Amino acid sequence: MGGREDGFEPSALGTKEHWDAAYEHELQHFDDSDDAGEIWFGKESMSRLIGWLEKQKIPLDSCILDIGTGNGVLLAELAKFGYTDLVGIDYSASAIQLSKKIMEKEGLPQVKLQVEDILNPSDELSGFHVCIDKGTFDAISLNPENAAEKRRHYVKSLHRVLRPGGLFLITSCNWTREELLNEFGEGFLLLEELPTSVFCFGGKTGNNVTVLAFQKKI
Repeated sequence: MGGREDGFEPSALGTKEHWDAAYEHELQHFDDSDDAGEIWFGKESMSRLIGWLEKQKIPLDSCILDIGTGNGVLLAELAKFGYTDLVGIDYSASAIQLSKKIMEKEGLPQVKLQVEDILNPSDELSGFHVCIDKGTFDAISLNPENAAEKRRHYVKSLHRVLRPGGLFLITSCNWTREELLNEFGEGFLLLEELPTSVFCFGGKTGNNVTVLAFQKKI
C-alpha cells in the first residue's frame, strides 16, 4: 500500500489545505442556512463519550480539550451537559470561525476556541484533565508528508498538554485497538475500550469504529 509502514495511502484528508477549504464551505453554508454541518462519527459518538465521562464521575469543572474541534458541536453538547471549562483547538482558522458562530447561536460564550496546531501547541495549552480526539489522529495519519513522524509529534504533544493522570478519549475509524495501543502505549495506560456498533459480514463480526480511553502515566 504505497510502501507506508502503517498501510495508509496518503490522502488530501491529511492536509490543512483540505480542511481549510472544507470549513470555508461549511462556514458559508452556516451563514446561509444556520446548519452546523457534519458531526464526525454521528450523534451516537457524542452520547458515547459524554456517557463515559458521566459514568467515571468526571467533575463538571474539569478542564477538557477537544483536539481538532472542527465545528465545535461536541463542545456544545458538553457545555449543555454542564461542563464549564471547555477548550477547542483546530489548525484551521475557518473551523474556529465556524465553531465561534455556532457557540454564539447556542448561547455558549464560555466555550474557549482558538487556532492551534496540536503538533506544535502553545505553552499555555497545558494542564488538561481530559483530552478528546474524534478523527484528528486519523487525519494526521493520512498526511502525505512524513505521517509517521507527525504521529510521534502528536503523542508527545498530547503527553505535554495533559496533566499527570489525565484522561484521553480517542475515536478512530482507521486504527484498531491493538494498533492504537502500539501508538500510545509508551506514555499512556489503556483503561477501557468503549462499545461501538458491530457489523456482520461473511460470517465474521467487527467494528467500523474504535473508541479507547487512556490515562496518562504518572
